[in-house]
Amino acid sequence: MPKARVPVSGTLTPIPTRFFVTSGKGINKTSELNAFDLALLQAGIGEQNLVSVSSVLPIGIRQIDRVPLVRGAITHCVLARHGGGEGEVISAGIAYGFRSDGQGGYVAEGHLHGTQKSLKEFLKWRMEEIAHFRGVELRRIHYRTEELSIPMDHYGVCISACVFLP
Repeated sequence: MPKARVPVSGTLTPIPTRFFVTSGKGINKTSELNAFDLALLQAGIGEQNLVSVSSVLPIGIRQIDRVPLVRGAITHCVLARHGGGEGEVISAGIAYGFRSDGQGGYVAEGHLHGTQKSLKEFLKWRMEEIAHFRGVELRRIHYRTEELSIPMDHYGVCISACVFLP
């Protein structure tokens, strides 16, 4: 008979207690990577080592205003990113919401060639699917999106992030 798995707690499994949501956009003549760097700096997370994580808000987590982070810190986040070239309209964003039963919440990230309005419709659909798959209801859904119309002879990047903190 297989052994039952016991949840691990304590220092082995870090559980965030706070999060903030941020976004930025960057335009650069040299490269999309440089535009991405500018977008990260605008969002206040350009001096961190970002680690992409999936999209679960733990029980008891609370949202805070954006805070300065230590340079070089390993920083866990849900990151939406979209880049493009001259003449394109791009959008990137996240949606997040808490379960109505108080058992945490979820974050959905997305990006597309198009407007913030279209992106918000897509993110709303994603959040509804997340709730449906789990058989739960969500309270209000919040959005943080960026849209960018990229000028000729330039590259551009939009980002949006949910940054987790201990």
